[in-house]
Amino acid sequence: MSNFDPRGMSGCNRSGFRRIAAPWRLRTRTLELGRRTLVMGIVNITPDSFSDGGLYFDTEAAVAHALALLDEGADLLDLGAESTRPGSRAGSQTGLQARSQARLRAENPRGAAGSAEAPVVSADEEQARLLPVLEGILRERPQAVVSVDTYKAATARAVLRAGAEIINDVSGFGWDAEMASVCAEAERFPGLVLMHTRGRPEEWRSQPKLAPDELMAMVRAGLAASLAAATAAGIPLEAIVLDPGYGFGKRFEENYALLARQSELLELGRPLLAGLSRKSFLGGTLAPLRQGGNAPVGALIDAPVEARETASVAALVAAILHGASVVRVHAVRPAVEAARIADAVLAAGAAID
Repeated sequence: MSNFDPRGMSGCNRSGFRRIAAPWRLRTRTLELGRRTLVMGIVNITPDSFSDGGLYFDTEAAVAHALALLDEGADLLDLGAESTRPGSRAGSQTGLQARSQARLRAENPRGAAGSAEAPVVSADEEQARLLPVLEGILRERPQAVVSVDTYKAATARAVLRAGAEIINDVSGFGWDAEMASVCAEAERFPGLVLMHTRGRPEEWRSQPKLAPDELMAMVRAGLAASLAAATAAGIPLEAIVLDPGYGFGKRFEENYALLARQSELLELGRPLLAGLSRKSFLGGTLAPLRQGGNAPVGALIDAPVEARETASVAALVAAILHGASVVRVHAVRPAVEAARIADAVLAAGAAID
């Protein structure tokens, strides 16, 4: 963008919109962020993700879906093999504990499967889901830029060996003490997405509400701590993108306060990634429309996942105008088109000056 200053921040022009223009250094290439929005397509290799659990759990189905997302215009892919939906036990166990729980699950599958109380997916199980899909994608599209959504150091090490370019850690290096060192000691630094998460998924429904100023201070401090952990491990800032973590420990209305003030996080000096696609707070906002607007609040039923796509696109445009350089989405083609319009608005705003 124009009016780009030496620190990487594009100034707030008369349109009121701004974002960072800066290189994002990956393992084998560098992506230019801020010139146009990059679209990251989601591939959930899980039986229980909130949006499409089970649809792409089969390796062949996951690879085919990933290739279809690339054909629709995805700039990057993000593979995930453990659901972090509210109520899950993601992040509650790592290392030896996770492997021990995996053995218990194998001995008593009926007691664990499909339950919010089920143990976390072990690193071994996560890799068994991820690696065949990663390898299949890169075999068909060797130049594809693939990110892996994991907070486990062991899994990060395995997927980097297999060709992943980016590690997307929803805990921002908070759930596995070895993650920063694994990324720093890789043969080549991976690109990193460091997300802000408040607590763990099993705690989210009981967390107290925060006022907007408290919320922003918490998110900013958490992302700053993740940045500090990365740089202390020797990871260059150019490798890092920050994610505010919509829905990750933020209650319903808090997500809107975060979206409205997202551009404040640009003061941390790194580009932003926004993942709002199909999130439950969007479904809650749409609920009155499903009852004609007359039902009492207690009777409202959130719009189901399949009815949140238009809302997801609206939130995506807001995120871009408030500073996101990358958006993470389930439906790629609508996102590509919406991002093109938002980018035109940003370019017009820059041209005014």
